[in-house]
Amino acid sequence: MSDHEHHWGREVQAGLAPLARELRAEIPGVIQAFGDLHKAAMGAGALDVKTKELIALGIAITEKCDGCIAAHARGAARAGATRAEVAEAIGVTILMQGGPATVYGPRALDAYDDFAATPPSA
Repeated sequence: MSDHEHHWGREVQAGLAPLARELRAEIPGVIQAFGDLHKAAMGAGALDVKTKELIALGIAITEKCDGCIAAHARGAARAGATRAEVAEAIGVTILMQGGPATVYGPRALDAYDDFAATPPSA
């Protein structure tokens, strides 16, 4: 894990979790439908899960969504992506988006490092 004060992985997810639970209580059908869409889109098929997580991470960077970055950095780490693969995916994102990706790309790499370095809690 990096030596930054703010970590863009577990810390972001921990901050969003209580808010997500509150929203899920208000609109459970919508959240369930989104979860079903996530499962359908992210499951292995012609593309493996790791590739899909790297694509999603690149999109999360372009959308400047810290929660999405954390979720897909975690997904990439769990799917076996290497740091080099994540860095190259960030490089493609910088090519396609430019300057903003040079800000959110490092956040994504930090989030990946957070999840890759620390085993998930039970």
